[in-house]
Amino acid sequence: MLTWLADFSHLFSPLNLFRYITFRTAGASTTALLFVFFFGPSIIAALRVKQGKGQPIREDGPQSHLLTKKGTPTMGGLMILSGLVFSTLLWANLKSPYVWMVLLVTIGFGCIGFYDDYLKVTKQSHKGFSGRLRLAFEALVALAASVIMVRFGTVHATALALPLVNGYVVDLGWAFLLFAPLVVVAAGNAVNLTDGLDGLAIVPVMIAVGTFGVIAWLAGNAIFSTYLGINFVPGTGELAVVCGAVIGAGLGFLWFNAPPAQIFMGDTGSLALGGLIGTVAVAIKHEIVLIIVGGLFVVEALSVIVQVVSFKMTGKRVFRMAPIHHHFEQLGWSEPQIVVRFWIIAFVLALVGLSTLKVR
Repeated sequence: MLTWLADFSHLFSPLNLFRYITFRTAGASTTALLFVFFFGPSIIAALRVKQGKGQPIREDGPQSHLLTKKGTPTMGGLMILSGLVFSTLLWANLKSPYVWMVLLVTIGFGCIGFYDDYLKVTKQSHKGFSGRLRLAFEALVALAASVIMVRFGTVHATALALPLVNGYVVDLGWAFLLFAPLVVVAAGNAVNLTDGLDGLAIVPVMIAVGTFGVIAWLAGNAIFSTYLGINFVPGTGELAVVCGAVIGAGLGFLWFNAPPAQIFMGDTGSLALGGLIGTVAVAIKHEIVLIIVGGLFVVEALSVIVQVVSFKMTGKRVFRMAPIHHHFEQLGWSEPQIVVRFWIIAFVLALVGLSTLKVR
């Protein structure tokens, strides 16, 4: 919205700063951070009153959680999403269809997660609504965003880019409308499964978003994308502003989510942020790199899949408990050890993902 100020730069030259994505990304991050800091305590207090007993804790989960986390309010994703949306609308160029596409998925997935959290709190059960129905709604939202991408995208809108290969793409055609929603839904649920310990999900999310924010800025710049040999996707540079807003809102949330957490992100936040990451990755043609940068989320999701398949087929469990962060709890790792070590892994994977930009 503030980009229109650049039109008056001939009257006041400092207004020219609003033309630059880097400046607006910093502005979006700062605004989202201050928004969450300012409104966070009020949101937490309101949720605590509304929810009473707070988020129900899994009885089959780690027994320590029944004592340390009982009564903590959930739906903290509302703090992140409100700061993110407000900051994005303020600082991003709203003429970019990619901005609206990402907001559609983020808000849509956030609403799905909110309803799931609402059912858990009101029923005081860790089970929300039907898993199949939830996946169906997620797929519809992701499909709508994919259609927008095909409708307003570039000549490579339906293509799949291969990392480590300079400029080579595979055109998926209409199969892209199956592939893209799959990536977005998978990313949303992978982040959702990772959100099980205080601060565990939000920092890897910020690391992944920061990584894709850099890549989006490069992919949206004809000069840099040509130099690096990545696909030039006009308009995606604005996604760096969105990613900056996520980082700011995430930092604000982490202030309240740091152990011992005053509030949990809930499905409201984790599902929405995962969907956002998946959508940005698809928009900038780095879906395969998402597997690397979001490797921590991939491992968390795979641990659940392996555990379920193994138990159904053999009656035996591969892990002591799934997702895998609970497995390490059962091995005797403390919660801070798991969280910080997983942060380190996420950071290393982000560096590996960024290195694919030059290794071509």
